[in-house]
Amino acid sequence: MVVILLGPPGVGKGTQAVRLAEEVYAAHVSTGDLLRAARRDGTALGAKAQGFMDAGELVPDDLILDLVREHLKGIAPETTVLFDGFPRTTAQATGLRGVLTEAGRQVNGVVLFVAPDETLVKRLSGRRSCPDCGAVYNVFFNPPGTEDTCDRCGGALVHRADDAPDTVSRRLEVYREQTAPLVSFYEADQAPLERVPADRAVDEVYADFRAVVEGMK
Repeated sequence: MVVILLGPPGVGKGTQAVRLAEEVYAAHVSTGDLLRAARRDGTALGAKAQGFMDAGELVPDDLILDLVREHLKGIAPETTVLFDGFPRTTAQATGLRGVLTEAGRQVNGVVLFVAPDETLVKRLSGRRSCPDCGAVYNVFFNPPGTEDTCDRCGGALVHRADDAPDTVSRRLEVYREQTAPLVSFYEADQAPLERVPADRAVDEVYADFRAVVEGMK
């Protein structure tokens, strides 16, 4: 089974995907993670991606799809795959459909996480991360015990430039322009699409999310 997870930045789809993958032994596929792993491991695809990134350019869709194609080869056919934040555009969705067909798979369902913009801005603008161990906090919802200090390793927390309120607002505009049309794409493709309200407690969102995914089998 293949499930596409859609939703704006800050809606929490990554958190929910990781938890579900751990509990039902699914494969959580994030193209950001695939890119970082390919660069770290020094693969041919990683080297190509690094060239574009070093030049300040977006990694082309065909290269992203090649990464996905290679990754799928290592996933057992019976394993559920959760695509987190990919595809981002209808062009990527069309390309992914071809890659899945090659692998003998298809999209079985789409989950759209939704939340008001004001909630998303607060979540993202309040985010602080530890560059040393990767821990993530939020000054509004999950602050560290000591301000600007990681509870886990004691490292100094940073506020990413793309989490500034003005930048967050722009990221949400880009989402609506480029990614939101995917809803119509998948509805036209007759893939079951379910909406999950994400402006609630994490456990409440997860309960609905898991039920929706299990109902797609």
